[in-house]
Amino acid sequence: MAMWVSILKNLRWAAVIMGVSNVLVIILGVILMVLVYPSCGHADILPFLLILLASGVRIAAMIPTGIAQQATAMMILKSPAAETAVMDAVIRHETRMRYKRWLWWTRFVLVLTVLQFLGATYLMFIAAKHVFQDGTSSNCVLGHVSNGAKWLRNILVLFLIMVCHVALVQCFMGSDVLRWRSFYETEDNAWRAHYREVFDHGIREALCCLGRVKYLSVLEEDEIFSVAQLLGDLVAYRALGTGHLEILAGLALLQRHNQSPKSYEGSVEAPEEWVHEAADFHQFAEAAYTGLLLDFGRNPVLFPCAWLYRQGVFTPWARNRRPVLEGDNWCRGHAAAFLKHANLSPESLRRGRVNQAKCEAAYFIVVLHHLKSVVISVRGTETPEDLITDGLGRECTLSAEDLDGLINGDNIHPDIRQNVVSSMPHYGHSGIVEAARDLFMQIEGNPKNDDSSSESSGFLSSLMGAGCECEGYGVRIVGHSLGGAIGTLLGLRLYRRYPNLRVYAYGPLPCVDSVMAYACSEFVTSIVHNNEFSAYLSVASILRLRKAAILALSQDSTTDTSIISKLARRFLFVSKYQGNKSGEILTVSDLDSRAMKTEDIKSSINESQCRNGSREQDQEFSLWQAMDSEDSSDDEINCCDSPNSITNPFYNSSVNVNAFDDPISQFLEAVPSSNNESAGDPQEMFLPGLIIHVVPQKKNFHMPLRRSWRTQETEHRYRAYIAKREAFKDIIVSPSMFLDHLPWRCYEAMKKVLEMRNAQILHDESQMV
Repeated sequence: MAMWVSILKNLRWAAVIMGVSNVLVIILGVILMVLVYPSCGHADILPFLLILLASGVRIAAMIPTGIAQQATAMMILKSPAAETAVMDAVIRHETRMRYKRWLWWTRFVLVLTVLQFLGATYLMFIAAKHVFQDGTSSNCVLGHVSNGAKWLRNILVLFLIMVCHVALVQCFMGSDVLRWRSFYETEDNAWRAHYREVFDHGIREALCCLGRVKYLSVLEEDEIFSVAQLLGDLVAYRALGTGHLEILAGLALLQRHNQSPKSYEGSVEAPEEWVHEAADFHQFAEAAYTGLLLDFGRNPVLFPCAWLYRQGVFTPWARNRRPVLEGDNWCRGHAAAFLKHANLSPESLRRGRVNQAKCEAAYFIVVLHHLKSVVISVRGTETPEDLITDGLGRECTLSAEDLDGLINGDNIHPDIRQNVVSSMPHYGHSGIVEAARDLFMQIEGNPKNDDSSSESSGFLSSLMGAGCECEGYGVRIVGHSLGGAIGTLLGLRLYRRYPNLRVYAYGPLPCVDSVMAYACSEFVTSIVHNNEFSAYLSVASILRLRKAAILALSQDSTTDTSIISKLARRFLFVSKYQGNKSGEILTVSDLDSRAMKTEDIKSSINESQCRNGSREQDQEFSLWQAMDSEDSSDDEINCCDSPNSITNPFYNSSVNVNAFDDPISQFLEAVPSSNNESAGDPQEMFLPGLIIHVVPQKKNFHMPLRRSWRTQETEHRYRAYIAKREAFKDIIVSPSMFLDHLPWRCYEAMKKVLEMRNAQILHDESQMV
């Protein structure tokens, strides 16, 4: 009995409305059927009966759906928090079974919703047909009702309206019967665990649809679980009352009011030879995309034909001349696609891998005798396994073997080596680090011993060792996006063995800490095209983006300031409450009795991050009751009195408002920013090596006036700058942030940089003459 009372208490208003609406549909339908049954046959009544049956099953399905939802929530609340205990196999299995049962019922309800929508559509079709035929349609029910009394016609009209209402509203209301917040309330760990399971099931089922059935039967904490756990942490703002739509609205405002600093302000232009070499080797990074992704981006309509052409399907007689790659198809199509895009002969491609598992990278090794170079091309994100590697964004500790090229290399400056050794341990993107370790084993293998002068037994050594085919050649590691980041970590291991090594990473992910990013600048070059999102993407930057979205909402004059104020108070109040060392419950009167200084707020935030998950559930209600009373007593919010009160939402160092009078400013100073890290924050990741930022310039003041007048400046002209590393710490929300990441756009931008500089040289020479 107590369970039923709890379920009724936690019902969603949407579920109540849907239940009542379906009951009305059943009542009205039964009345019509009783009145017309003696006069009409079964064929005419059948559509109405099916609609009544669907409504009845929908009401009946709400009961087990609510029970399954409550059982799932109770299991989450009983499970140990991820921060305090390791989930054992028994609890993990039971939690997954509860979620599977709940998901089964929700999908059954979804099928019923689709059937009801189709039934309503068909019923409206025959009703419209009856009206347009002046009541002479063949449907007996409609004919009988239209010739009957007025009250009977009114019942039919009301029935049709309710059927359409139920079909449409259920499409937007969802299938949840109970309110998740009624169970989880403000428990951060509960919300994290809930969304962790949601993402875990969603990812596994999506992989199953793509042919990866093996992931469905895994119960232990594998890579999928880690990715789901990270995604669950990113949406834990639900514990603070923030909705998904509020975050999306904030992101839209960030795009409209983009005030991010320019990375190239005060920087010098990149030397032409650096840009030229990066452009020359870009084709190999782009050619590594041998699947459908590259052709779909270039040919959205005819991409199947373009892909089949690159795969060599139309030239099967050339199959035996193509090299054999690990995981390639029967016709060796991926080798053909790589060679065709890079315009190479089959003899140039020596080794590669296409089909990979989790935390493995697809790669191609090419020998270029005319350039005396061995090129290792690492593919970027193209398969579900690559997405898993991207999603493992938490930091992991780099081992001494990972840093071999910087610690033991003779060609590293002593000051840099000393800085690397003295500041250990160092960190890297865990998925990228694991993929780089596997790739190193693929192409080089373990050294015979620890002596720095010893030779390796790997494939690369067989090409470039003493007396081998490529002795004295240089090594060029290239990759786009994920491939560039993996190539960087691979280069850190190979630099000691091959001093003539260079890494060109195009649009890479931030993957190392600041010390490592600076230390590898001698042989790693990262090329960033305009505002491409990958160069800014890290766990820390995503967390700051959430904060920036809320702050953007607070600065918009059209936004409901009371909602934003309440949201900011929740962030601030919960942080202050969690930071209370003695565990006492803070009330609004406690806050009103003393002014909160910025230093106190920041220290409380730092303590709360170290003590996350240590609150007791019986203290939660006082927090939210006190906060809600404060919200109701403070109706006037003054968050934008002056245009300079809140500047860039990404940086909070220039805030100049009273931290007590304005909850928005309190939240602004309380939440750690990119300039204020604490022990509980994720490790900051940076772009590796020397950064060349290729940015568009709408107007070119250095070109001849007649040339500018002739072109009318209709196309962007590009310049390449040596960029500041810190400028890529925060995500820039831009309309072109995803399009700028397309690999061929980066290549075209570098070509325009070189063309512009050549034109400038010709212009200067003509002026001198």
